[in-house]
Amino acid sequence: MPATREDLLEYLEAQNIAHNTMDHAPTFTVEESAEIKAAMPGGHTKNLFLKDKSGQLFLLCAEAHTEIKVNKLHPILGCKRLSFGKPDILLENLGVIPGSVTLFSILNDIENNVTLIIDAALTRHKIVNFHPLRNDATTAISSTDMIKFAKSTGHDPIILDFADMNAKI
Repeated sequence: MPATREDLLEYLEAQNIAHNTMDHAPTFTVEESAEIKAAMPGGHTKNLFLKDKSGQLFLLCAEAHTEIKVNKLHPILGCKRLSFGKPDILLENLGVIPGSVTLFSILNDIENNVTLIIDAALTRHKIVNFHPLRNDATTAISSTDMIKFAKSTGHDPIILDFADMNAKI
């Protein structure tokens, strides 16, 4: 069974990761979360589940307004062309459904099948905000704890500066 929101919050406590969660109506897009952004300071995120042509899986966590050129990422990552992962593969590997993709879903990737990529812009925020495995709440943690969380799950994230990368493409 995939981890639940409650499992996640207990895990954060066990890792001594301070967090604050706000419940809200489900959101599916960056635009729908405008009120949440106003109520919760820090970097807000968009999260993409990607798969390359050979089946390699990626979770990309970026600042909400970062432009992601998915069709230009594969040479940088050293993989085959990327596309969005199918919902069944997402559920099987990260234990979430579309609309609820989040950094925290790597807690469910116990076999370490998914490569985690974090936008460098997120590391420059004091606080970052992600869904706690469902899109009807937002959980804030420090950007330092974002990296701590990833590493505690066995995922050593790749940090990419998308703003710099986009300037060069």
